[in-house]
Amino acid sequence: MTSPADGATLLADQRQDRIVAEVTRSGGARVSELVTSLGVSDMTIRRDIAALARAGRLQRVHGGAIAPARSAEEPPFAQKSVRRTREKSAIAAAALTRLTRLGPGTSIALSAGSTTLALAERIARLDIAPTLTVLTNSLPAAEVLTRGSFPRPTVILTGGERTPSDALVGPVADRACEGMHTDVLFLGVHGMDTDAGPTTPNLREAQTCRALMATAREVVVLADSSKWGVVGMRTLAPWSQIHTVITDAGLPEPARVFLTDTIDTLEIVTP
Repeated sequence: MTSPADGATLLADQRQDRIVAEVTRSGGARVSELVTSLGVSDMTIRRDIAALARAGRLQRVHGGAIAPARSAEEPPFAQKSVRRTREKSAIAAAALTRLTRLGPGTSIALSAGSTTLALAERIARLDIAPTLTVLTNSLPAAEVLTRGSFPRPTVILTGGERTPSDALVGPVADRACEGMHTDVLFLGVHGMDTDAGPTTPNLREAQTCRALMATAREVVVLADSSKWGVVGMRTLAPWSQIHTVITDAGLPEPARVFLTDTIDTLEIVTP
């Protein structure tokens, strides 16, 4: 990015090219960050983002912009794991509080994803971890839960074919879920939308997530607010099958109203 001293002298096209370059490099950027790095006003950045969104060069979200969403595009796990880490940490902490209320002897299902991995890292440090059973199709989550000197839960890894997001999917994973019964599924998603619901760009992962959902008495979606308005190729489930969404304070007000009216519980956390 250019220095603030140079930012004000850039032509609009040059400035917008730099915004796209930053969003492409990091996966997203906040308005406040772009104001500082480019040395222009908040209003200028917002106008640039609006123009770039209309041109399809990026996706406008509350407070900033992210790379344009393609319905079948699946970012690598390493790329997703460094995005919005503060928000994901706060969401994971709220999910852990919900889990600990269930007490010893709880069984949970944990789908793949960077936010569910943040939850797994906290579960691994729980005093009651040895009394928990975790069914998961996430390779990183299984590794976190079974390594180190922390008391370990019982981990059931589904097996299956590995996706770019380090999920295990396909017929083997689906069959591993058959006949299983868990108290709650913590579900990571690629996107959320009023009409499309929670979505994924991976068709096989959609089926495996449905298999995980079938095991659970309660389904809790863990997703930061940048996921709102993003539509993957396949819907995981209609909103009627989602009990709770835990997300951050960046969720737009219309989305808050919709979810409050549609699901049992909307929990908003502040990083």
